[in-house]
Amino acid sequence: MNLHIKNGRVIDPANGVDAVQDFYIADGKVAGIGAAPEGFTAARTIDATGLVVAPGLVDLSARLREPGYEYKATLESEMQAAMQGGVTSLVCPPDTDPVLDEPGLVEMLKHRARGLNQAHVHPLGALTMGLKGQALTEMAELTEAGCIGFSHAEVPVEDTNVLLRALQYAKTFGYTVWLRPQDAHIGKGGVAHSGPLASRLGLSGVPVMAETIALHTIFELVRSSGARVHLCRLSSAAGIELVRQAKAEGLPVTCDVGAHHVHLTDADINFFDPNARVTPPLRTQRDREAIRAGLADGTIDAICSDHTPVDDDEKLLPFGEASPGATGLELLLSLALKWGEELGNHGSNHLFKALQRVTADPARVAGLAAGTLAVGVPADVVLFDPAARWLVEAPALASQGKHTPLLGYEMPGQVRATIVGGRVAFERNAA
Repeated sequence: MNLHIKNGRVIDPANGVDAVQDFYIADGKVAGIGAAPEGFTAARTIDATGLVVAPGLVDLSARLREPGYEYKATLESEMQAAMQGGVTSLVCPPDTDPVLDEPGLVEMLKHRARGLNQAHVHPLGALTMGLKGQALTEMAELTEAGCIGFSHAEVPVEDTNVLLRALQYAKTFGYTVWLRPQDAHIGKGGVAHSGPLASRLGLSGVPVMAETIALHTIFELVRSSGARVHLCRLSSAAGIELVRQAKAEGLPVTCDVGAHHVHLTDADINFFDPNARVTPPLRTQRDREAIRAGLADGTIDAICSDHTPVDDDEKLLPFGEASPGATGLELLLSLALKWGEELGNHGSNHLFKALQRVTADPARVAGLAAGTLAVGVPADVVLFDPAARWLVEAPALASQGKHTPLLGYEMPGQVRATIVGGRVAFERNAA
């Protein structure tokens, strides 16, 4: 269907575009910005007055829970959540059941996702068989099946020799290894940031050095192997400073942060709220401010949703027993905009930079042809109202996981329509 989106504010950070102008889609691709392409006839016109027209969001960490955890969420429910959140491309970790360590499992997941004809799903393959940290997977076969990189999800690789071999192999073939920096022993079993609040509440702690020790190890291995590493969900000021130094040194590393860590601290645990049990744990206000500064100066490349739906039976438990995780696909845009609004108080173009961290930058990190509105690329587009405010309530969330520490919060920006491959996949009428 040929679409004419008129009078919208088109923001495309990948190409430096930010202006009110018309936008044209033909044959599933971006056909023109500003002036209509020759011979263009619209089958439908959408009036985007007051709306922002931006690339569909690219999310670097979204657990879809299939295969194996359908009782927590299904592909159908989470893809609908992605559409309501304006997320058109997402990367899913390999910690499913069974683990994504065989080509057939990856092909099955991608086939299921294609059948739903919604967001583009880009799996990460397991770095080792069964995520056991011993035998490396067949990375070449997994890449052919559709994996865009290799990860060990939340499981630390205890044997440094195994990790070194994995990085050497990845370097040889140009693969990217995605690692969440955490020491295998320090803070093991911890449920909250190691600090005064955890002590007062009697909760076992995860100290910052669990992150920094792992980072030091990873950087030494990167220096030795030359492999490209993406660091997932940094949480501490000390960790961010180490990444800043590594980038200044020229190491081939990138990093992201979970959207809830941009706004919340360990104080938001309140009286043992299990919705605030996330991995890595929410840290101090100083860490949160360092995350915001790292996003502003580019040390942190992207904001991800860290979408991890959890069912009631595993969440509605005492804090230390509850499963970690929070829903995030439908909150990613709003949380990025909320961070951007704080930048705006200092005079910067906050919408542009906020969108950059959830479109062009994560697409660059993942090596995806996404996060842009360049003419000729597939038309993955989100239309949202930056002035709208909406209340985070469990019944309004499409995700099967209804748990988030942000329940009851008012959020900026609401998605009005999500377009995938030139097709309107989601549309919300203005209130």
